[in-house]
Amino acid sequence: MEIKHPEYIKPINLVNVTYDQTGKSKSTNEMGMREMQAKAYEARTAQYLLIKAPPASGKSRALMFLALDKLQNQGIKKTIVAVPERSIGNSFAPTELSKYGFFTNWEYNQRYNLCTAGSDKSKVKAFYDFLESEERILICTHATLRFAFEGLKEEDFNNCLIAIDEFHHVSADGDNILGNVLRNIMSKSNAHIIAMTGSYFRGDSVPVLTPEDEAKFTNVTYNYYDQLNGYEFLRSLGIGYHFYRGRYYKHDDEKGMSALEEILDENLKTIIHIPSVNSAESSKEKTQEVDHIIDCLGELEYQDTETGVLYVKSKRSGRILKIADLVNDNQKERDKIVAYLRGVKSEEDIDMIIALGMAKEGFDWPFCQHALTIGYRGSLTEIIQIIGRATRDSNNKNHAQFTNLIAQPDAVDDDVKLAVNNMLKAITASLLMEQVLAPNFKFKPMDDPDEEGDDENTIKIRGFKKPTSQRAKDIIESDLNDLKSTILQDDTMLKAMPGNLDPEVINTVLIPKIIREKYPDLNEEDIEAIRQHVVVDSVIKNGTVEDHGSKKFIRMAGSFVNIDDVNIDLIDTVNPFQKAFEILSKSVTTSVLRSIQDSINITRIEMTEEEAFASWEGIKRWKQQTGNPPDINSYDPREQRLAQALLFIQDLKRRKTQNG
Repeated sequence: MEIKHPEYIKPINLVNVTYDQTGKSKSTNEMGMREMQAKAYEARTAQYLLIKAPPASGKSRALMFLALDKLQNQGIKKTIVAVPERSIGNSFAPTELSKYGFFTNWEYNQRYNLCTAGSDKSKVKAFYDFLESEERILICTHATLRFAFEGLKEEDFNNCLIAIDEFHHVSADGDNILGNVLRNIMSKSNAHIIAMTGSYFRGDSVPVLTPEDEAKFTNVTYNYYDQLNGYEFLRSLGIGYHFYRGRYYKHDDEKGMSALEEILDENLKTIIHIPSVNSAESSKEKTQEVDHIIDCLGELEYQDTETGVLYVKSKRSGRILKIADLVNDNQKERDKIVAYLRGVKSEEDIDMIIALGMAKEGFDWPFCQHALTIGYRGSLTEIIQIIGRATRDSNNKNHAQFTNLIAQPDAVDDDVKLAVNNMLKAITASLLMEQVLAPNFKFKPMDDPDEEGDDENTIKIRGFKKPTSQRAKDIIESDLNDLKSTILQDDTMLKAMPGNLDPEVINTVLIPKIIREKYPDLNEEDIEAIRQHVVVDSVIKNGTVEDHGSKKFIRMAGSFVNIDDVNIDLIDTVNPFQKAFEILSKSVTTSVLRSIQDSINITRIEMTEEEAFASWEGIKRWKQQTGNPPDINSYDPREQRLAQALLFIQDLKRRKTQNG
């Protein structure tokens, strides 16, 4: 008998991206290299190489190609590969490369695979033995590299290649030991370094490298759009939200469905990340949260003693679901299920994985269709890694979904400000991911001549400024997403993004102020060039470019503009970040919107002379459209702000008149 249950609720998707399935990112050249790997291999002679590429693009194998070339052709004697945790070491297992066209295979003595069980002391001893031996390749964790370094001199790494996987775990912070290890090795040895990251954000508050050290690295960036557009099966990706009040699960004595039951579709292969125990969303009892998730799905029949797999009978369909619990603190039990997951070969082998700190980076389950994250995540790096779990190409899916289940702000809650702040930051993460996932455009002034390399993604803009210094060019070339993350996480910017400030103020006052703070060494000309690039890139990626006959048009913020008529003044009238809030406002109740507005309380943003004058065009437009000047007592926060700017200008004018 079929068990009847309500339909699953679909998440509110703030981002929907569709790809062309060109197959390009999966096809290989005559040496067996995929597109991203070939791009990295072109830079193989660099002493310091920083590779930024999305999850599943083939960074591990790219390193194998690079390391083997350095060992055979560049005088490097030894390669040390360091990964953040033991489970990721498996990505660098011995691999046949020669049968696909490369000149040799990735092979090493298993004695020097230190990503295995054992004490730190024994692993450090093995590390020292490796340096004295004739062996050429060692795999270890970041921690083992740090511990081993304590007993070595920097010169001991001469003629070595040190490869750091998941490089965003490193930072320039004085407390980050691995960051200091690398800095010392760079300054006092001739070692080569390859740093790899699946994140486009170098860190969420502390940079990975100092600007001086980063300048020494050759950058290879392979963007997310190229990766996903070149897949064979995956056609689309959604990034969205579902909200809950109180708790995300319910106790047995509570009636109705919990938010988790509404959104957790048992027909999708899903990784569920429960909240960090330090977060407001956590019950602080992580094992009980796993039990509640299982109760949402059905009834536990039994646990396989050999594999650790939980067999749960679904209360919706009656079928048996295979579930992996990676939250379990018992190391022996967790090792069992990790070993089982490593051997998963078909989509029938596992249905869901419940995790806390694991299954984020370097974790390979290609069949995963849905990454469901409970609670707000403050780290953009963590979010991009989690989304990467669902974006591997596999024949069982044409759509990948990331859903963030987050607390809904409610005016009656004591924590309403925290909830609003978390919601705004979660939306910010979506906006940043939308920027990363969109195709890259090349922007030029209207009077610039056509060049080789210009294509349909080259857009000419009237009044557009080009950078003058190499530093500014490098920021535009490789740091734009990092800069956007700084801008979108700025407190004033968070309050302004929902449309409480005129777009001109956001684009011409707030954004350049943040750029000046981030890059104090730049002159005003380069700050303006970078500002224009940030705003134009954000607006264009947030809009859509469409062909109509022989002409191209861009749809942005409700306007439909011939691409030949695009100018910087027009783009500065568009809030590039407002679309997400418009989608959200149609999906939540008016009381939630009011909670958001009350919490933002735009009146607490101090008025500056610069902002007031930047608002003048908006004030004039308001009067033209409504017939009245903006009203300070309006319920519309934007009208309030314009009215404040008008009062500020009037007061300034009055004081100037009085002073003669």
